Amino acid sequence: MSTPKPRKLATPAPMLFEVPGDPPAESEAIDPGRGRPRLRTADRQQVVFRAAPLDALIPDDHPARVVWAYVEGLDLGPLYARIKAVRGRPGRAPIDPKILMTLWLYATIEGVASARRMDALCRDHAAFRWIVGDVPTNYHTLADFRTDHVELLDDLLTRSVAALMVEGLVDLNRVAQDGMRVRASAGAASFRRRPTLEEALTEAEAQVEALRAEAEEDPGASDRRQKGARERAARERAERIKSALGRLPELEAKKKAGEKDKARCSTTDPEATVMKMADGGFRPAYDVQFCTATDGQVIVGVGVETTGSDAGQMVPMVEQIEERYDAVPAEVLVDGGFAQHDQIEAVGAAETGCTVYAPVPKPKDPKVDRHAPKPGDSEAVAAWRRRMETEEAKAIYKERAATAECVNAQARNRGLLRLLVRGLAKVKAIALWHALAHNLVRGAALRAAAAVAM
Repeated sequence: MSTPKPRKLATPAPMLFEVPGDPPAESEAIDPGRGRPRLRTADRQQVVFRAAPLDALIPDDHPARVVWAYVEGLDLGPLYARIKAVRGRPGRAPIDPKILMTLWLYATIEGVASARRMDALCRDHAAFRWIVGDVPTNYHTLADFRTDHVELLDDLLTRSVAALMVEGLVDLNRVAQDGMRVRASAGAASFRRRPTLEEALTEAEAQVEALRAEAEEDPGASDRRQKGARERAARERAERIKSALGRLPELEAKKKAGEKDKARCSTTDPEATVMKMADGGFRPAYDVQFCTATDGQVIVGVGVETTGSDAGQMVPMVEQIEERYDAVPAEVLVDGGFAQHDQIEAVGAAETGCTVYAPVPKPKDPKVDRHAPKPGDSEAVAAWRRRMETEEAKAIYKERAATAECVNAQARNRGLLRLLVRGLAKVKAIALWHALAHNLVRGAALRAAAAVAM
């Protein structure tokens, strides 16, 4: 018998990563006279026990504590009145409304606009973990709370500004109004004309009936929850298409006589309107209106429009301020988009007594004095023309950019660039959250400045 030849061992392939337990690779040669450096390296296998309260997650002067203190001073009675779970009776206890209110105010200040992202931050971020205090959250609850309480948010805005007025930190003597167009949660491809919408509605209603019949045929099926979800989604789509058809007459009325058939409405967000944006492009958007007190840069009025123009928005804002605070601002600063003659006449009427500061448009004929009253001008319009020619009026008008445009820029910096909700009511809620968050920050700054001045 021949002796078997020894098998040749294969050379091990080079490894991309070191296997745990292997000795660390030798570092490059170093100067023998200097010696090898001693380092503190990460040891992530070491078991560490740390006992500390959640209150130690953030320092005493952290902004989250300021927001929590602010929320503790709010009247949230309407939210607690809606809670059905009471002591001694069955029912799952909901999250404390103070926690949800603090979460969204702090998230708005930090530029967090997504409920899913905030849900993750409540588990991973120190400030959000401190706010929830180990109370479990879910993005559905967070998202619903953000948009379900428009009336309460509107009332809180009034109360917060009134409190600053009582403290003497803000007055309504002079306000500045400006609008900004915020991208809607709807694509340009979702806009359809009337024939397409009618066809889509027929298909959507047929799908709803088919899904309902399927669920009734086998009500005990294991996938009944999935079937119910599909039926609900189809029903909501049909409702959106109906809303789009219902809004078409409004959009058709804005078209020229021979172009009414070109009116289109979105099947995703029927209340969104294609508007000209700041970059010159046209996209679905909402027009968010903020009115700001020039003394303190506090937002005193909020509006959301779907017209795509600032025309006609000055009178409703002045009326809103009067309704909120039972006082009419003495002076209103607006840009040229607001300066329609009927608006100036209504605001400057004797019963209102509000002085308008807005640029006078340049005439087509450069030889014409734009500040000279015209034959058809009313007394209020003629006074506005003469007023804007004075140096005093020009100096006052400069405050508009330093207040209204500054507030809009801060809202942009906090994430008011693109909406993640649909519908006018929900967009109004987002605008109110931004106004409350802005006023919270401004109120803290004004009180600190007043304390230093004393």
